[in-house]
Amino acid sequence: MNAPRHVRGEFVRSRIPDVRPLDRLSSIKIKLGVLVAATVTAAAFITWLGLYNHLGPSRTLPIAVAGSLIVTQLLARGMTSPLREMTYAARRMAAGDYSRRVQATSLDEVGQLADAFNTMADDLEQADVFRRELIANVSHELRTPVTALQAQLENIVDGVTEADPATMQAALAQTERLGRLVTYLLDLSRLEAGDVPLEIADVRLQDFLEEAAEGAMLVGATKRLTFPVVVEPPDLTVPADPDRLHQVVANLLHNAVRHSPADDEVRLEARRVGADVRIDVVDHGPGISREQRPHVFERFVRGNNPAVTGQVSTGGTGLGLAIVRWAVELHGGRIEVADTEVGCTMRVTLPAANRRPA
Repeated sequence: MNAPRHVRGEFVRSRIPDVRPLDRLSSIKIKLGVLVAATVTAAAFITWLGLYNHLGPSRTLPIAVAGSLIVTQLLARGMTSPLREMTYAARRMAAGDYSRRVQATSLDEVGQLADAFNTMADDLEQADVFRRELIANVSHELRTPVTALQAQLENIVDGVTEADPATMQAALAQTERLGRLVTYLLDLSRLEAGDVPLEIADVRLQDFLEEAAEGAMLVGATKRLTFPVVVEPPDLTVPADPDRLHQVVANLLHNAVRHSPADDEVRLEARRVGADVRIDVVDHGPGISREQRPHVFERFVRGNNPAVTGQVSTGGTGLGLAIVRWAVELHGGRIEVADTEVGCTMRVTLPAANRRPA
């Protein structure tokens, strides 16, 4: 018997061992033909043996029928075993257990169905894990600003602190953080659902990036950051949705400001590279380790994860870069963390000509 082709998860085992001599056959039609031939051969052999030993038709016929049924049951049980396993696994999934897998050893259509079932079970298990993690992460992210805001308001109501501008500014900051998280979640759900029609236009990057830099100056005012813009050539354009592209650049700038040291700069660069346009957002912060770079664009993963980089977290929802990735991919581009010796360079590569994925 062939070894199982799927090894992830817990395989469904039957109490009675299955005999699967037909697993090497690649078609259910061939298996049925072999089953009929084996049954007929067994019946004919038992009939001949009974008549040869002078048992007579009254005893030979029942023995031949019984022998044929035994052969049929042995072969058919192995053929239908994956179907029974899938039925059992589907019932377990309905009860919330996504760890069951079907032992897919045959090469016919039933084996292909078992492989597809195992793949579906993998996807459902991953989706269930993501759902649980999403609920836990969203609950944590929402609880932090809500708790801080509640504490500040309770102190004001109880007379512990006065409603002076500094206190109200702190409360406003928590409210803005809460609103930003809700916006991120809504944007991410829309992007994943594909409910984001793009209005493509030729965006002149010099003006576009300078406008984005002016907006980032307000965010980085307390750190006294500067935002130089370098575009080569100065009249470089890219076909993109201006609103979505602004969302990409604004998120990258917000992330860079949060991790940049005071009295430093966050540089915006854009240039033509072959058939693409490359936009870099460069900062001189702690950077992102090579081990974590493939994961920073996943939901709720922060680029300065202490467990990976050894840096102290500076806040953030961990959703901004996930939204950036989806928005860039909607334009047919890609985003990555470029190799740099110092700091972090977020690199967005967009097609110079409009070639959005279908």
